[in-house]
Amino acid sequence: MNITVSLFGQVIAFVLLIWFVNRVLWDPVSKMLEDRQKRIADGLAAGEKGKHELERAKKLAKETLHEAKTKAGEIIAQAEKRASEIVEEAKQDARTEGDRLLAAANSEIDREVNRARETLRGQVADITVAGAKRILKREIDAKAHEDLLKELVTQI
Repeated sequence: MNITVSLFGQVIAFVLLIWFVNRVLWDPVSKMLEDRQKRIADGLAAGEKGKHELERAKKLAKETLHEAKTKAGEIIAQAEKRASEIVEEAKQDARTEGDRLLAAANSEIDREVNRARETLRGQVADITVAGAKRILKREIDAKAHEDLLKELVTQI
């Protein structure tokens, strides 16, 4: 056999093998490699996106925590202010109630003093009438001399 024919047959077999590998094996393998490359790129992009989302979530959590602390501080300050206002209102109410009770007590004392004065005046008038009876040795008609007795009582 001739080397040329043999070489020519080998070249044809090699070309057929290249065509077969290119057609049957190369396209699916390259497609599989491209798909894998795309999945890896998508995974890396998702990882980067996740990393950015995590950083954003951390920032948002810090901001939310800071806002919550600030709001809690404001609420505590308002509660303390309201508590002091309530205490002051209670003190003022107690003072008002104390003043009212003091005024009522003073009024009651004044009434009792006036009642005691009136009772004392009546007793003094009775003693005066009794003394005048003894002095005059006669009986004085209290009803007849009522004006005189009232004038005497007002002078005492």
